[in-house]
Amino acid sequence: MASFFGNFFKTLFGGGGGESSEAPAGDPVEYQGYIIRPAPRQDGGRWLTAGIVTKTFDDGDKEHRFTRAETHGDHEEATSFSITKGKQIVDDLGDRMFLKDS
Repeated sequence: MASFFGNFFKTLFGGGGGESSEAPAGDPVEYQGYIIRPAPRQDGGRWLTAGIVTKTFDDGDKEHRFTRAETHGDHEEATSFSITKGKQIVDDLGDRMFLKDS
């Protein structure tokens, strides 16, 4: 009985069921001097658009992680859309994505 209440309160206050988890990152894609690595995250049976955009500068590599609200029914669809979203970020922000205020 104690286990039931423990699980109930854990779920009620965000400790279970709806947590998101990352799947292994997909194959990196080179785009306009940036590397986009799709990394969709599973969230309650759906997949969130997510990934990492990286660029090498004279002082080393910089990366920008992104997660968006779009959800997808399967990992492949989310991976494909994460690449599309990464390209959009590159087009819209360019190197500004690496600034702290972006």
